[in-house]
Amino acid sequence: MSTSSPSGTWREPILAQFSHDIASVARLTVVADPDELLTEQGIVDGIRQRGFEIVPFEDHVAFRYAYERRFREIWDNGNETNLVVVLRAARSDISGLPFDLLQQAERDRRLLSFSLAELFPSLAPHVLSELDRNELDAVSTAQQLFKPEAMGENATRDFLLRNVFRLDPAQIQSDADLLRALLRRHYSGKIVPKSLDERLIHLLRSTGRWHDWPLDQILPSRASYLEFLQERWPIFLQRRLDWQEGGLREEPEPYDLKFSGPKHLPFDHDDVRVYVDNLFTDGLLIPTNRVSRSLVDGTWMAVGVAGSESADHTSRFRRLLDLSHSNSPLLSSDHHDWVQAAVRWAEIVALRWSLHGDVASEDKDRFNAAHQLIEQSFYAWMVTHYASLHSLSYLPRPVMVHQIPKYMAHRLTAKGSTTKLAVVIIDGLAMDQWAVVRQEMPHGKWVTEDFGVFAWVPTLTSVSRQSIFAGDPPFFFGQSLYTTGKEEQHWSRFWEDRGLRKGDAVYACQGTLEDDYAFIARVSGKLDEPRCRIAGIVVGTIDQMLHGIVTGTDGMHAGVRHWAKRGALWRLLDALLDRDFEVILTADHGNVEGIGIGKPNVGATADERGERVHVFRDVLLRSNTSVTYPSALEWPSIGLPEDYHVLIAPPLRAFIADGRRTVAHGGICIEEAIVPFVTVAKSV
Repeated sequence: MSTSSPSGTWREPILAQFSHDIASVARLTVVADPDELLTEQGIVDGIRQRGFEIVPFEDHVAFRYAYERRFREIWDNGNETNLVVVLRAARSDISGLPFDLLQQAERDRRLLSFSLAELFPSLAPHVLSELDRNELDAVSTAQQLFKPEAMGENATRDFLLRNVFRLDPAQIQSDADLLRALLRRHYSGKIVPKSLDERLIHLLRSTGRWHDWPLDQILPSRASYLEFLQERWPIFLQRRLDWQEGGLREEPEPYDLKFSGPKHLPFDHDDVRVYVDNLFTDGLLIPTNRVSRSLVDGTWMAVGVAGSESADHTSRFRRLLDLSHSNSPLLSSDHHDWVQAAVRWAEIVALRWSLHGDVASEDKDRFNAAHQLIEQSFYAWMVTHYASLHSLSYLPRPVMVHQIPKYMAHRLTAKGSTTKLAVVIIDGLAMDQWAVVRQEMPHGKWVTEDFGVFAWVPTLTSVSRQSIFAGDPPFFFGQSLYTTGKEEQHWSRFWEDRGLRKGDAVYACQGTLEDDYAFIARVSGKLDEPRCRIAGIVVGTIDQMLHGIVTGTDGMHAGVRHWAKRGALWRLLDALLDRDFEVILTADHGNVEGIGIGKPNVGATADERGERVHVFRDVLLRSNTSVTYPSALEWPSIGLPEDYHVLIAPPLRAFIADGRRTVAHGGICIEEAIVPFVTVAKSV
């Protein structure tokens, strides 16, 4: 389990420049940070805990607006706050910073710079720069342990493969070794840079072995590797059963394999078998029906063979609860750990409500206890760490939803002018509902890579969805924070600011009660416009369904499943992929079932009166309301305008009549705050 603790050798030279003593005398610091070290969660948390606030300098206009509103006014009023302005540039290239800030920082000797080359002098900085900053702890530990001499790029890659990702070609001598290495690489969820994957493939092939393995496909792509395992699992089972019956049968191979390579994989090797149970439990592999369950009952192989649907779901539900309990993130865990926990929890919730009356009372009790525990733990983590998330890098994947267009812009730059990109935002789709939708996806038609991303708090459509189209935190569009009417304008401005012409980026939002297929036809017309290269599409059916649900999560899941079976989403994806768009599927917020604790009597004093959140323009009005609801949370104005004061209902509770049930959004439950981030591509 990784942590975001600010302690650690590589962080110490940076955090030493942001002590509490310095905070008491220096209100402005400018940092040249070409390697984006100040986007690592432990660094960001550490700087914030010492009384500083980080603001990146990316755009002159946006920065000046934030500076004048959030800092200059405070200083002019005689109050103190500590600003850290971060430039993603070398110290020799900071001339773009406003002169008054640069002059003040130089006068106070608060013009700083940090780089990978200074912190890791033995390793090639170009290679290190490709790493997720979350991996620098492992790099630091390995550097201290082995004390390497100065290395070139390939030697650095070999060092990182061995000591950070535990992928040592010298230790891969058999099929089982390779299978285990790939399982470790993909099951961990770590993001391995492309150049390291290419280096590993080169080293493996240079041994004269593995030429029959499709390494170019299954090493970099988790989805491809899982497909590779999936199509070979039934072959392994049949071969194993044949041996048990007295020997192998000579018959034509009945399986049509998509991937080249060996047909027979050593799933029963001790180093491989340890992963098999979790792969099926987490839903990464699907149990086969090509062999009879009765032939494997009571063996370790039974987890991968389909039997009775109800019994299989119950068994998997129990195993997932065990995994969730034993791998629960800690308060010190980083955002990656919580995203992984959210993905697993989504599978648990989807299974819970697919079982209906088949759930034993003790399983219901276990689920309810686990639900309370994960919400309490996530609540504490959000209160401690959420403020750091918007300062983290959007590479290699976005952390928050407003970073999605920046991530898309990076891909556009990296892949060239012919690339076409689309983001499909399914308004209100929780991670557990995506698990339901995915079960109805046409088999073998697309390849998906499933991750997660954080919504903006409060998890309201006008806040979080608008941030996606603006590409900015809500602070920057405070004047339209109570409406979604500016989204198309935000979307066009974002892409025009990055050099695209008017009309290159299109926007389409499903209207209230607009038929799915009429909407798809309207979207298709926009996609066929000659200059269309970027598409931002909002599917509104789930959110409209959400506001009509009165039967709780089970009713919500039933409605979502019915919608998925109708196939409108699949037609929309077809429309995009057939036109050669790269597709990201996401949501602006999720939703969760809550039990009423009473409805605040706020009348017209609250600007937003949701079931999970109330918003006030006056902090005293919020305080007066929270007195009546002491378990509610007065959320700090993180990334929000100063006159936007949020009161959030406790986990799994709602501001409705006492004891009533509702499915709603706006708060910080894990189902509301972590939403799907899925890449979709055509299956080859």
